[in-house]
Amino acid sequence: MKEIDIDTLISKIPNKYILTVVISRRARQLFEELKILKTVARDPLILAMEEVAQDKITYGEGSDSED
Repeated sequence: MKEIDIDTLISKIPNKYILTVVISRRARQLFEELKILKTVARDPLILAMEEVAQDKITYGEGSDSED
């Protein structure tokens, strides 16, 4: 498994606080999906960080859909 560099993540989402929220929300989503599917996979937190690093997750101000 390739190590995820924090600088890569910060280059995708420059605000470290927003980065933390984006990654944690996605990790929770992945955890719930894996729990429903009863699938044993890699750590959802690592998967979420990889998705940010690969530009699979983007962030835009005002795009908060959880209310």
